Amino acid sequence: MSVKVKICGVCRVADAEAAVRLGADFIGLNFHPESPRRVTDDAAVEIAAAVPGTALVGVFVDAPRARVEDVAARVGLAALQFHGDEDPAYCRDWPWRVIKAIRARPGVDLAAEADRYAVDHVLVDSFVAGRPGGTGVALDAALAARLSRERLFVAGGLRPDTVAGVVRALRPFAVDVASGVEEAPGRKDHDKLADFIRRAKAA
Repeated sequence: MSVKVKICGVCRVADAEAAVRLGADFIGLNFHPESPRRVTDDAAVEIAAAVPGTALVGVFVDAPRARVEDVAARVGLAALQFHGDEDPAYCRDWPWRVIKAIRARPGVDLAAEADRYAVDHVLVDSFVAGRPGGTGVALDAALAARLSRERLFVAGGLRPDTVAGVVRALRPFAVDVASGVEEAPGRKDHDKLADFIRRAKAA
């Protein structure tokens, strides 16, 4: 089975429609107020209406639980991605599928860190101090080699020219990209989308 592809940081209906048409499996909607790819609740509802049947993943960073529940219900999210310092207790007992992002900090055992979280999937991202994600900095794929492939999302600076190598090395459940397929933050380049998805799924 080919790898799943998540296109994250989608802010425009046209970009969501293009991603789905080109074969994306998940659309990521970023609700972190400080992100350059932040989507408003109203825009997220419009995107959801434009791509019915597509799995939408809401990205949150240390958000109050009531806020997450409100957005997930209003938008119709399929999954929640927690990309901050959320602890294992926070990540449990949601009625939606949960992805916990773990950044590859120097000296951190990613496999041990992943084992702390009873979630559906773990997303491994590169570490940049002070920034929760979407940095464009490449992840050293070897750092994720010991994680369960069945629940692994790989992110961190992926681009059309690098994604196939990462897929072949790790055989993850899914790959996740934001900046690597953009012309500007929150504006996707549709040619890059096509190239990324094609190369990921062919690897």
